[in-house]
Amino acid sequence: MDHELVEAAAHLARTRCQGDNHTMAAAARASDGRIVTALNAYHFTGGPCAELVVIGTAAAQGAYDLRTIVAVGDRDRGVVPPCGRCRQVLLDYFPGIEVIVGDRALPIADLLPETYVWADHQ
Repeated sequence: MDHELVEAAAHLARTRCQGDNHTMAAAARASDGRIVTALNAYHFTGGPCAELVVIGTAAAQGAYDLRTIVAVGDRDRGVVPPCGRCRQVLLDYFPGIEVIVGDRALPIADLLPETYVWADHQ
């Protein structure tokens, strides 16, 4: 388990999540070892989750191969598993990524069994 990654997301959640607009933080480790962090942009229309924002932030920093990701909730909610939409996006962008859920890291495919694989239909 990547404790440094969890702490990076937890620190961001503690220090930057304010009010109802930003309620989740995510941290991802790139293949070169870098940690990229981001917050969600909560909105009643379905604003992007922290996991999706971290994908874009990583790309903006030249990190296109994410290996591990975790999301942490504000108000000391701890590690929060990704929603269904994020699970599908993570699988499509990074089929080998591991997701920290609870106290362990699982392959994304384990979180989305019998999945639709977007690349198979392109």
